[in-house]
Amino acid sequence: MSARINKPHEIVERALELSRADGCVVIADEGSTANLRWAGNALTTNGVTRGRTLTVVATVGGKQGTASGVVSRAAVTADELEPLVRAAEAAARGASPAEDAQPLVSGVPQSPDFTDAPAETSSAVFADFAPALGEAFARARAGGRELYGFANHELVSSYVGTSTGLRLRHDQPNGTLELNAKSPDRTRSAWAGRSTRDFKDVDPAALDAELAVRLGWAERRIELPAGRYETLLPPTAVADLLIYQMWSASARDAAEGRTVFSKPGGGTRLGEKLTELPLTLRSDPNEPGLEASPFLLAHSSGDDQSVFDNGLPLSATEWIREGELNRLITSRHTAGLTGLPVSPAIGNVVLDGGEDKSLEDMVANTERGLLLTCLWYIREVDPATLLLTGLTRDGVYLVENGEVSGEVNNFRFNESPVNLLGRAVEAGRTEKTLPREWSDWFTRAAMPALRVPDFNMSSVSQGV
Repeated sequence: MSARINKPHEIVERALELSRADGCVVIADEGSTANLRWAGNALTTNGVTRGRTLTVVATVGGKQGTASGVVSRAAVTADELEPLVRAAEAAARGASPAEDAQPLVSGVPQSPDFTDAPAETSSAVFADFAPALGEAFARARAGGRELYGFANHELVSSYVGTSTGLRLRHDQPNGTLELNAKSPDRTRSAWAGRSTRDFKDVDPAALDAELAVRLGWAERRIELPAGRYETLLPPTAVADLLIYQMWSASARDAAEGRTVFSKPGGGTRLGEKLTELPLTLRSDPNEPGLEASPFLLAHSSGDDQSVFDNGLPLSATEWIREGELNRLITSRHTAGLTGLPVSPAIGNVVLDGGEDKSLEDMVANTERGLLLTCLWYIREVDPATLLLTGLTRDGVYLVENGEVSGEVNNFRFNESPVNLLGRAVEAGRTEKTLPREWSDWFTRAAMPALRVPDFNMSSVSQGV
């Protein structure tokens, strides 16, 4: 692309100038990533990448209503910009009226940094982390264990411009660290993960020490059958379950009787008590350490989001308030259909209201039960109850009389997060966590550990 319109905000402005549609939304996402990978206590690869994606939403009015066309392309050159805009317009003119059509958002003040250059990450983000990781390799080697894993940092600057005058910009950093420790014969494995904005708050030495303890627990092996067990779910496992619950919290689907949030006989379960624990599930664009976009970014439309809502301001929302279902996800369109408040999804989720207890405190107060490390391969079985199935991974431990007595086999589980919240009898201290299963899509979460008296381990798994 020529230097004249190489800056993201200039690309947005030029695309809007080229538009011949009745309405137009342009989103320019400028991203960069830096990563490290390691295996067997040694770095294997590292790299930095950069990219740009441009999305154009064209809206065209007609006698039957307003239609929309959406086209996204990567690495758009100056010569490809006008064809991209025309493609979105052609898609709109060839489409039926959009069910979710609304006037494009207007009246939102311009972001003060809209014309600034995009933020970028680089290998410098690992300046303190990489040496500390090298020291962890040395300790692991001396302790007879092997470390595997990766660290990834992404920084995306999103620029939004509309024909109604919006000029918005948000910079989203996103970092993940996953670390596996294995015994030399690979029969024992333990995992730990962290979510971070800048890698200044992650300590490889502390993670290695945590994993060394877990590998020690695994030296004693105990076989257990399938069944229902008192189970301590760590924050990462709670996050994976509740993120799926959030993804299933469409107000429209609930009002139409298709989900666990549908009320028998019609309507939704809003106002219903889901748990006796005083837990609040909430999202807030300004949550410290978990900051997310303060306005809606929608590259496509669906049951719970609409491209017509791009730029809509987002604010703190309590989805569950002290145990009671308080909000379901709506766009402006589905809010009108259901008569519920406009409550778009937000890019983070927090569960709080538990006691000031660490997971270690909860283990110490356990007479007999299971301690999980994490969940993976989570899939939906029944949307009407939100029954999920999945596997445990990288360590399930038996707790007896307040101490871990050994590692047990892995299991397949069958549980509904909604039902599980209702059966939980204890919640610990809320802390930032990395949801292992969904870390490619959703990382900004803070959760407590939960104690469930009868977690359903439906069958034994042969996984590690």
